[in-house]
Parts: sequence; structure tokens; C-alpha cells
Amino acid sequence: MIYCVQALQLRTHHRSIRLRNIILLFLCLISLCTVGCDENTDMQLATEAGLDAVRAVTLTDKAVQRMALRSSAYADSKRRVASPTSKYAQRLQRLVGDHYQEGDLTFNYKVYLAQEVNAFAMADGTIRVYSGLMDMFTDDELRFVIGHEMGHVTQKHIHKKLRLAYASSAVRKAVAANKDTTVGEIARSGLGEFVENLMQAQFSQLEEKEADDYSLAFMKKNGYAPQAAVTALKKLASLRDGKNTLLGGLAEQYLSSHPIPGKRAERLQMQLEGKAVSIAEQKEGLWAKTKGAVVFVVNLLVGLLRWLANLL
Repeated sequence: MIYCVQALQLRTHHRSIRLRNIILLFLCLISLCTVGCDENTDMQLATEAGLDAVRAVTLTDKAVQRMALRSSAYADSKRRVASPTSKYAQRLQRLVGDHYQEGDLTFNYKVYLAQEVNAFAMADGTIRVYSGLMDMFTDDELRFVIGHEMGHVTQKHIHKKLRLAYASSAVRKAVAANKDTTVGEIARSGLGEFVENLMQAQFSQLEEKEADDYSLAFMKKNGYAPQAAVTALKKLASLRDGKNTLLGGLAEQYLSSHPIPGKRAERLQMQLEGKAVSIAEQKEGLWAKTKGAVVFVVNLLVGLLRWLANLL
């Protein structure tokens, strides 16, 4: 049975690869047909964009992990990373405790010494917190932010951001044929632009809610003060509303990628008061209702068929 499942998975994987290669071959043929024709420059550019779009969509999880690892290394190289003996690094170490593993994910944490009020995560489990954010937040508020970033990783929101950044950056100009092109392309063409696009890509409102829910559950599970989730978001909302113009400018990047902190604070407060539920609970409730409706309709149809059978 195990061999059958493995064989089925292998066939599915091979079909996916064949489909991708067919699309790439088709686009390459179009590109070859237009080479050397100045009047068809737009067509060539469109073909290149099509190739990049296909590659972005078909990136495997392993490719995403490799790209994330290289992107985080690049980001670290361009910023001032706090040394292990720094008060910021020691505080972060104390706050994260033993929260280094979540399923098959391994998290790694560092502090950037910068006044910006910011934090971000990468798909490989990288989480970076800026000292400006640490100066502004209490311990439990920081734990909420860390849990929030963990949520983006575990829910694979970062995978989606990475694919979008890949599709929109200068990386799309370098198309190669071998299976490990993703990392090589980034290295050769616009890694800086790619990383900036990745860090600035905005999460959707649903993704923000899911990450908030993950972090709130994380806070409760580990005995941290859940109310800190609300106060942290309210502080961010005050920056967005211009109540602190100095810090507001420093928090611009974080607020652009993590929208509507005020409404998110209200939503979490409702959950803490028992007046609202998480996205996961909403989905479970919706499924329960849908399942009940389906069972009702099926039973109704069965009864109708039996009634018709009796008539005949």
C-alpha cells in the first residue's frame, strides 16, 4: 500500500514537471520565433514575462526555502546585526525561550540595530526584529509580534510573498534551464531588489487575521499576557494615525506590509471578551453548517425517492 501511494505521488510529481516543461517549451518557441525582430520587442518581453510567471507559480517548496535562506543572508549582510552580547540580542533570546521548532520548521532570530519600528520573517523560519520596535514594546507585546511573524511562516503566507516578489523583481530577466536556477538567478540578477520587494510585499487582511489568531493562541498556550496583543496593535495604530510623527516615519515599512492595526486590535479584543472567534473557528463553523445542509438535502432526496418508489 505504501509503495502504491509513493508511486502515485511520484507520477503526480512527474506530471507536474512535464506540464511545466511543456508550457516553458511553448513559451521558448514563441521567444525564438521573435528573436531579431525589432518590431516584435513587445512580444519578446511578454514571452519573458510569461516564462517568469510560470516559474513563479511552479516554484517548489524546496526552491522557496533556498531562496528564503539566501534572501535572509543578504538582508543580514546589509544591516547591522546585534552581537550575541548585545542587550537587544540577550533580551530577544530571553523572550523567545525555547520557541525554535514548530513541526518541521526551525526558527532563527536576530536583532537589527536600527531605529525603525519593524519586524519581518522569511519562509525558511528567519525572524528579524528591529531594535526600534524593541524599544517601543513591552516583553509580551514583543512576544505577540514574534508569534505573529511565526504565524505568517507556518501558514505559508511568506511562500506567497516570495513567489510574488520573484515574479515582479529583476530576477525575471535571467531565465536558465537547470533545476537549481532559482538561487542562481537571484545571485546574478537583482538580489537586492528582490529582497526589498519581498520585505515590502503587503499581506492581505485575511493573512493578517490568521497570523494574529496564531499569535493570540501562541500567547495563551505559553502563559503570556494575551491582552498585550491588543496593546501592541494599538501602539502601531497610533503610529499610523500620526499621533507620533517621529516614530510614524520609522514604522512606515512595517505598517505598509502589515495593514489596519487598529481594526485588528478591536477584533482581538472581541475574541478576548468572547464576542468573536478566530478565522479557524469560523471555518470550522462554516463547514459544520455546510455539512449539516448537505446531510439535510441528501436525506430529503432519499425520502423523496422512496416516496416516488412507493407511488410506482
